[in-house]
Amino acid sequence: MVNEPARLPAPRGTVIISSVASDAHTWNLVLLQLLLEEMGYHVINLGPCVPDALLVEECVLRRPTMVVISSINGHGYADGLRLAPRLRARPELAATPIVIGGKLGVVEDATERDRQSALLLEAGFDAVFADAHATDLCRYLRSGDPAVEPVGQSTGTSVGPSAGQSVPRTVAGTPGRP
Repeated sequence: MVNEPARLPAPRGTVIISSVASDAHTWNLVLLQLLLEEMGYHVINLGPCVPDALLVEECVLRRPTMVVISSINGHGYADGLRLAPRLRARPELAATPIVIGGKLGVVEDATERDRQSALLLEAGFDAVFADAHATDLCRYLRSGDPAVEPVGQSTGTSVGPSAGQSVPRTVAGTPGRP
């Protein structure tokens, strides 16, 4: 009897993770990479301070299953408003799920955070994880194909889909939430 090498499950797809152009943090990207790899995704980590044009170029070149943007410097909201339309402007990326999360702004008011999240959804993100934990992204992915099925545990603001689109969701985190 010949010992065959263990077969790994087929990857669930390729995910590109990146920060926004103004965010130099790396630990959040490493954590996301490890979590996504554990879930069976092939991950391309573009790192911190990625210029919008480079992110768009890499996404067009690599055709990921999903794009995950993480920001913890409080500028994710402003950078995300600029970035999402640039990604969506490329026909190759029009149907690619794009999510953003982390500390996206510096406002304390929950109503304002919800308003900002709604604007990010309108700009082109499929899901917004405001002040959320990485486990919220995992829960989102485990809920089904984020490009097709809505997330059932949404809190915060949702924006209705256009014909044929998924239901985008906001998961508004609260500090100290498990």
